[in-house]
This record gives sequence, C-alpha cells and structure tokens, in this order.
Amino acid sequence: MEAAFETGDAPFIAHAFGIAAKARGMTEIAREAGLSRESLYRALGENGNPEFATVLKVAKALGLRLSVVAAE
Repeated sequence: MEAAFETGDAPFIAHAFGIAAKARGMTEIAREAGLSRESLYRALGENGNPEFATVLKVAKALGLRLSVVAAE
C-alpha cells in the first residue's frame, strides 16, 4: 500500500485497495466498512473512483491508518 501511495496515481491506489480487500475477503471488508459488497467491487474496480470516505472506511476495515507526512 505504501508503494501505491508513493506513485500518487489515484486509480493505482484504488486498485491496490481492491487487491488488499480481495485478499482479506470482500464480503468481510464490505461488512466492516458498512458498504455493500457490490458497491465495494465497483468502487475499487478497474474503472472505480471511490470517494475519500470510502477509502477511509476500507482502510480502517483493513486495519490500516492513513497519515500525512511532509514532502521532502
């Protein structure tokens, strides 16, 4: 995930979240994020464009915490 964020490529980051969610189980991640499985697949799919709130919910469900660090 860290490497995906370093690219700054939003679709690639969403794709990375999708891979992580699939590895953990989309149904479980969707439930923990308070989303339907279908909407999670759409948001994190190839043409998905998830809202920031969705990214935060999925990150939390994956046991991740986003943080901000000053650019060098």
